[in-house]
Amino acid sequence: MPRPKCLTVLIAMLTLLVVACHKEKPETSTTGPSHRVARSPVGTTQTILEKTFALKGTATFPFEIPAHAVLPHLRGTFESFLGRANGESGEESDIDFLVLNEDQEGSFAGKGASEALLTVEATHSQEVNFDLPASRDQPVKYYLVFRNPAGSKSRKVVEANFRVDF
Repeated sequence: MPRPKCLTVLIAMLTLLVVACHKEKPETSTTGPSHRVARSPVGTTQTILEKTFALKGTATFPFEIPAHAVLPHLRGTFESFLGRANGESGEESDIDFLVLNEDQEGSFAGKGASEALLTVEATHSQEVNFDLPASRDQPVKYYLVFRNPAGSKSRKVVEANFRVDF
């Protein structure tokens, strides 16, 4: 009789071993990235620049548009002064302003000249209202660039306030 008992124990152990080693395949998703739902930034505002700063050459301020922003809109104002904030403002305090995407900023940083999404040249006071491209399913990086025009040796101070509405 001991043999059938050993055989029963052996069969039970083999069964447990087979069950323990059986791995279920993980479920695979048949939906693509466009079917995934993410929180929409629609109806929000993001402050991207609220600063007074000295400008001798170029000042660059990066900002990011979150994924799924269908109609991002850049709004803001800037004013430049000679020497100090709220100082003399006129043609002598003119600067250039650009909005660049990531590729344009790389080219601009390397050569100093580039295409831009938006360029405003030789101004000391400007209101900006500009529609940016939709960001789709990935965040997109942009840059606000303030530039003291070539040949200008005078130090300027810029007061800038910008936000993005989604």
